[in-house]
Amino acid sequence: MSQIRHEPVAPTTTRFLGGGETIDRHRHDDHQLIYVSSGVLAITTEHGSWVASNDRAVWIPANTWHEHRFYGRSRFHTVGFPADGRTPLLDAERPTVIAVDTLVRELLIALTSATLTQTETRHIEAVLRDRLRRVTAQPVALPAPRDQRLADACRLVEEDLYRPCTLAQLADRVHTSERTLSRLYRDEFGMTFPQWRTRVRIFTAMIMLAEGATVTDTAHACGWATTSAFVQTFALAVGMTPGNYRAGMDKPQQE
Repeated sequence: MSQIRHEPVAPTTTRFLGGGETIDRHRHDDHQLIYVSSGVLAITTEHGSWVASNDRAVWIPANTWHEHRFYGRSRFHTVGFPADGRTPLLDAERPTVIAVDTLVRELLIALTSATLTQTETRHIEAVLRDRLRRVTAQPVALPAPRDQRLADACRLVEEDLYRPCTLAQLADRVHTSERTLSRLYRDEFGMTFPQWRTRVRIFTAMIMLAEGATVTDTAHACGWATTSAFVQTFALAVGMTPGNYRAGMDKPQQE
């Protein structure tokens, strides 16, 4: 797998990157909407990590430190919005994953074309802004833990998703009580330990499928007892079956 690292990109641009390539930690003076029309993108900030494929885009507020990692051959689009202007999202102060329908997808791709005139750019931006006010949040995110005990527990689970681990076992390994660890998951993440663990599995599964793993291998590696259970859980979280998601990674994108 490639380990090429790239410098930060301009606020509005299109680039092609290979699986495993990264863009170093950086920030922008402008807000940025980030979209991959092919491949999968994982974005890490101080607030947590997000993963997006071609049915989602990630909003990064101005002056937010972030870095990117790409899985599978990726076509990467970024659109900048002035920090001192009116933002197109209702909640624009923190990173957000939004749903991308067919119209938003085409607008994002068109807007990052290098051949647009200024007049064309203004017209497309206006339509995109109007459309973005209608989108819904679709998070596949892993919030960043603050408490060290919680951080250690999360790391232990993420390092070995294949082997189920109870909350009591985790608590013992990070030298705290089951009750305290349960409270930390609720207080810091707003979810229970099983809910968070499912989120980690989905997050990891999206990346594995983008890199070409089979549905069955992904299910087993991420800790599901059966492939059918994985398919059902993935479809509820992502909005499509893992098979359809994986097939979408291989579709050629129009220039």
